[in-house]
Amino acid sequence: MLFLTFIVSCLSAPLRGRAQDTSADAAKEDQSAPTTVFPHSSTTRWWVSGQINVVFQAHPDFHALYSGQNSLLARAEHATSRVLTLYTGYQLSKHTEALFDLESAGGRGISDALGMAGFTNVDVVRNPSLGSAPYIARLMVHQVFALSAKEEDAERTSTSLLTKLPERRFELRAGKMSLADYFDVNSVGSDSHLQFLNWTAVNNGAYDYAADTRGYTVAAMAEYHDHNWSARFAEALMPKVANGPNLDFNLLRARSENIELEFRPELQKEKKAAIRMLSFINHANMGSYREAVQAFLTGTDPQPDITDHRKHGRVKYGFGLNAEQEITKTIRVFGRLGWNEGQNESFAYTEVDQAVEVGADWRLDRWRRSSDKIGIAFITNGISRRHQLYLALGGNGFLLGDGRLTYGREDIIETYYNAHLWRGAFLSPELQWAAHPGYNKDRGPVIVPGLRLHVEL
Repeated sequence: MLFLTFIVSCLSAPLRGRAQDTSADAAKEDQSAPTTVFPHSSTTRWWVSGQINVVFQAHPDFHALYSGQNSLLARAEHATSRVLTLYTGYQLSKHTEALFDLESAGGRGISDALGMAGFTNVDVVRNPSLGSAPYIARLMVHQVFALSAKEEDAERTSTSLLTKLPERRFELRAGKMSLADYFDVNSVGSDSHLQFLNWTAVNNGAYDYAADTRGYTVAAMAEYHDHNWSARFAEALMPKVANGPNLDFNLLRARSENIELEFRPELQKEKKAAIRMLSFINHANMGSYREAVQAFLTGTDPQPDITDHRKHGRVKYGFGLNAEQEITKTIRVFGRLGWNEGQNESFAYTEVDQAVEVGADWRLDRWRRSSDKIGIAFITNGISRRHQLYLALGGNGFLLGDGRLTYGREDIIETYYNAHLWRGAFLSPELQWAAHPGYNKDRGPVIVPGLRLHVEL
């Protein structure tokens, strides 16, 4: 409550963003949306804003032939999470700014975020023992280098205060950040405050992006922007252990390279489109599914345990494709494809080796509800054969482990209705349905209704 009081008492600037997965593109998506609860200046050098995101989810009893240590509970349950964020920044010059964000994540997710690779609530911290004490989410410096005299307008967001940007420019960022703010961003499906909630709806599930348990890392990032294309590269720190809270600062031992090309072609006249191609390479103290399975089958280990077969210098790499297209002024479609090598341990995001997602949203202008939106997405997640065998023999990942496995792809449908209540307040009933939770045909399907309250202060 002290943290909430602090946010409310300090606010006097706008906010457009998410706690863990904010993006500037998503922030600009709905020009008709109200600004914030409080009026704010777009010309002052300083910036203070905040957000509150509360998510309630539940599920009834569902069919399960068996359950294991990391299973989604088969009996009915419910849970509530909340994320509070204080965004601050200072514009040092026309092209230089410093950002500092303080955050608190509390509550919990259903089954403590275990049992589904495409977990139902991206706001949930995967390690409840971390507690809800405030922590530094972002602390970075952002510098823009102009490569053209022509400028374009930019909307202030939680990731940048600059209101004018050169059309051609080079940008540098350094400090603590979330890679999901900049890579694999999609204006239809990246904002867990106003759009989808499932981990593999708001991000490419196969993109094992470098992050600590709460979703943040320390990185240096460079971007080049032209009028219809962009390129970005980031070197980031990896956690010391899978899903761990502590980052490894030894770049010779552990690190992550991320590169993305973004093209903005005009495929249809006056209709926005974007295509993004992503690649990542993670170096870390990872376990090998092959070695863990072999040690169990030869009797060396009583149970497959990938944590006993970690080795420094192992590499996990993957690719992603991300696209979006305006169909009309109120309807947009999007999709993602993702793949990673699947031989080494899922380490930082979730246990997905292949991912496919398609979806759409519809803004309700016709009913004079231009800030209201309906969205729907279908996601199908998969894992490699070695990953399948590891779980089938009784191994546990940091999210999954039913004790056994009859493999099937984890198929998920999510839909929401985001209703504008007043100024920066939104209420969103939503529904998720998942077949084969944890890739297991012997469990599910499960239906997860939910309700989200989001306030931009």
